[in-house]
Amino acid sequence: MGVIFYFSSKSRVTVSDQETVNFIVFKTLHMIEYAMLYFLLFRGFYSIKNKKLSLPERFLYPFILAMFYAATDEFHQTFSSHREGTPRDVIIDTIGITVMYIYIKKNLSFVKKFI
Repeated sequence: MGVIFYFSSKSRVTVSDQETVNFIVFKTLHMIEYAMLYFLLFRGFYSIKNKKLSLPERFLYPFILAMFYAATDEFHQTFSSHREGTPRDVIIDTIGITVMYIYIKKNLSFVKKFI
């Protein structure tokens, strides 16, 4: 979360003169960073030894936290003169979170090797 906060405070950079290319590259990076955030949050919740926390809760709580962080990060960007916070970016971040959620759900036995 600290890394995301740091980079969302920086000025925009470009990788191309074409706005479409920049959009695709940076929105793909948004999805990847929030997919990784969900993975790390899931890893933390999954490894909790508390028996009261069910498996569905171990999937759901990181999802909610990652989405909440995406929203607060976009809100944070509205205070930066060189950035803009948009609901569209929260949706894009949530797509990355959802993709990782689905991947882990379908491949939990494989993912357990990294937990």
